[in-house]
Amino acid sequence: MTSTKQRLFEATLKLAGSHGLVGLTVDDIAAEAGVAKGTVYYNFGSKDGLIDALLRYGVGQLADRLREHESEPDPVTGLESLVDTGLGFIAEYRGFSQILVSEMWRTPGQWHETLTLMREEVVSIVKAQLERMADAGRLPPDVDVSTAAAGLFGTLLVVALDWQTFQTHRSRADVRDSILMLLRGFTDPGRGRISNKQRRTQSTSGRD
Repeated sequence: MTSTKQRLFEATLKLAGSHGLVGLTVDDIAAEAGVAKGTVYYNFGSKDGLIDALLRYGVGQLADRLREHESEPDPVTGLESLVDTGLGFIAEYRGFSQILVSEMWRTPGQWHETLTLMREEVVSIVKAQLERMADAGRLPPDVDVSTAAAGLFGTLLVVALDWQTFQTHRSRADVRDSILMLLRGFTDPGRGRISNKQRRTQSTSGRD
């Protein structure tokens, strides 16, 4: 990425974090970035093109960080690291995270289609981690993994922004542990729980 695009992204994040996206103008963004108005059009075509590129860039950065924990041998430790990494990203890019929360569930929204694709990418990473836990027998058999993944992603976003806005005295580790506390009932292997692999085997055996 060029330094000019980076400056335009940073300027948009700063302005959107305090004023929202709807009221932003190309003039505002250019002035904040210290570039000519034509620079925005040259790089992105329009304000909407800039914001679309910003959303794709930001979610791509978040997804790349979350994927770093896919190879963690213990899936529960991997999930805990994923939550911690998500908190760190949101703390670092608070303005971007505010845009996600304000726009992702707005229906209809101007960037709804783009955000739907971006959400699916991140939720799929969380879902893969939960599926690893299920295969290891670390989830109750009646947990719907897709719903749990979407719920965890939403919880992470909202709790992290609440931390950054209203509870800045709390440490990242404290907030992480609070989120994980909500998951303890799902991450402790209990008696009578079976893995997805075991369930598939039992289902196949029942048809023989």
